[in-house]
Formats: sequence, C-alpha cells, structure tokens
Amino acid sequence: MKKLFLLFALCLCIFTQAQFSIRFVVNQVPTKANEDIYIMGSFNGWNPKDEAYKLRPFAGGKKIIVVKNLEPGNYAYKFTRGDMSKVESTADGRDIPDRVMEVNADFSYDINIAGWKDDYPEKPKRYSASPQVRIIDTAFAMPQLQRSRRIWIYLPKGYGSSSKTYPVLYMHDGQNLFNEQTAYAGEWGVDECLDTLQKKLGKEAIVVGIDNGGSHRMKEYNWYDHAQYGKGEGQAYIDFISQTLKPWIDSKYRTKKGPEYTAIAGSSMGGLISMQALMYRGNTFGTAGVFSPSFWIAPQIFSEASQQNLPEYARFYLYAGGRESNTLVDEVRKMGDVLNKKSNYDIRQAISPIGAHQEQYWRNFFPDFYTWWSARWPE
Repeated sequence: MKKLFLLFALCLCIFTQAQFSIRFVVNQVPTKANEDIYIMGSFNGWNPKDEAYKLRPFAGGKKIIVVKNLEPGNYAYKFTRGDMSKVESTADGRDIPDRVMEVNADFSYDINIAGWKDDYPEKPKRYSASPQVRIIDTAFAMPQLQRSRRIWIYLPKGYGSSSKTYPVLYMHDGQNLFNEQTAYAGEWGVDECLDTLQKKLGKEAIVVGIDNGGSHRMKEYNWYDHAQYGKGEGQAYIDFISQTLKPWIDSKYRTKKGPEYTAIAGSSMGGLISMQALMYRGNTFGTAGVFSPSFWIAPQIFSEASQQNLPEYARFYLYAGGRESNTLVDEVRKMGDVLNKKSNYDIRQAISPIGAHQEQYWRNFFPDFYTWWSARWPE
C-alpha cells in the first residue's frame, strides 16, 4: 500500500509540474513587414518589447517564436512592434480583444495580423471634393423611375463673381467623380482637373453628377431589355435627366441650354447609356463622352447607330483601353466606323494601349475629352 501511495504521489507531482511549448508562426502582416515583432501576454507581464519574446525570421518571409515552459492553463496575448502604440489592431485600426490560448499540450498557432494601431491598411478615405463641388440633394426625386438619387454639382471658380452662362456636362456614377471618400475604386478627379484646365483653356462648364442606383445600375444604364439583367430602364433614366433634372438645373443655375452646349458622359455601363442618350435624345444632348462602353450587353447598338440620323452638331468621343476586355478596342473601332459613315457627325477615337477598366485611366483621358468638347462650343 505504501508503494502504491508513493507511486501515486510521484505521478501527481509529474502531472502538476508538466510544462509545454507553444509555437507561433506569423504568416502575414499588413504593413511594416521589415520591423521586429514581439509577443506579449500574461506569461511575461505584458512587456511589449521583451527581447526574450522577439520573433525571428522564418521561411517564406514568415516570423516565428516558440514560447517554452508554459504550465497548463489559459493565457492571453497580443503581438506588438515593440511599443503599446504599435500593438496589433483590426484592418481599419480598431482595438482587438486579447488573443486567448488554452495550454494543455505542445501546440502550434498560425497567425495573420490584420493591422497595427499606428499603421493599418484600411484607412478611412479622405474627403477630396474641392470647394467648387456641392451636393444639390441627397434624395432628388426621379418620377420616371419612382426612385430618388443623390445629385452633385461642380461650379467653375468664377461662377459666383460673374454673370456668364455656362455649358453643362451630365455625368453618371456621381459617387466616383469628385470625392475619394465616396468612390468605389478611386475618383475621376473631375473637379481638380477642371480647376486647372478651365483656367488654361479659358473654357468653363458646369458638371452635374448623378449617383448610380446600385442594384438598379445595370438596368438604368441600358436602353434595351436583357435576358440576365431584366427590362432596360435606360429610356426612363435619360428621360429623368432630360425632362426633370436638366430643366431644374437650367432654372436654378446660369446655363447654356441648347444641345450644342449640353454633353453627357460616363464609363463602362455609363459609357453605353451616354451613347444611347445621344442616339435617342439628340434634341437634348449634343455630345457624348463614351468611355470604355459596355457594348457587349447591347450588341444591337451597332445596327441602330447606323440607322440614326442625328443633327449636324452630334459629337461622339469614344475611348477604350488595351488592357480591358479582349473585344472592347475592336468594338469601339467598329462603332467609330459606323459613325464615320455619317458625314455630319464629329467623332474622336482615343485608344490607350495600357488602359485598364479603372477610374484612373478614365481620369487620365478626361482632360482630352473636355478639351475636345469645349473647342466645339459655338462662339
């Protein structure tokens, strides 16, 4: 019996004194990848720069540490870059709760760090619209569609101190035109461009931006019905601009009202609906800025464009990038050939071999479009 008791006591002693090793492998850090990383926790007094707990380089750019001699139990921990102001955070810089581990055996943890408190990847976008930009209404009524929409306006710098009247450019995807904070993948920078370009050219215009309708965008920006996206609402959308929004703008601001002074422009689906707006509402719009148009969704547009007879002031600016779809450049050139058969149309084609389907490339060619359009205003 005495031997059994001693054996039990020995086993109990071994169990209570068991210690384990935990391996931590940091696979990914968002920023500051070349700086030292430390682990701190309840096992080292939450020291943020304990040299005994600094991770070392590991294969594939990873970093690793093995924390040894941990007794069974629960531990809390976090990673830092050597200071509490540089502790890990969420990807947008918010505090995270302590990481927790239960130690009862040797184990390995793979870790991804989302952000650091002093440097995180998803920083809030800045408000970048210039003082020349304002929001007319966050819920401007669209009776033709039974919806409402945010409307932006850019006024030239000299607008408030002059009595001049101005041409007007209507643009789609208003979220992406002026303000980095609201842009999906970068802004066009229309306001900054015109602040500089209008001074250089001596040609000033008002720009009206219309937000897209989110889930309604594919329908609102297509004149035709589509098997996948449903009934086209392009006619109702353009009627909203020509019958509701434009008369309101003309009544509130000093504008040149004729189609020879009125343009419409956009990219992708916005390029498509700009093309269709000029084709079917040539009595309202005289110029279309057709950037990277989604002709693929409306193949009938080529035959219909060949049948249209628009006024002599009809102008088409056609842009495509060589790094967009495999067919876009050919489609834009095909449309150029169709329109060139109409001797009274004024057409400019612009092809960027390196252009991708992104705002930054449309931004690069917007000055060319504006310069070309403004040079054609009647004196």
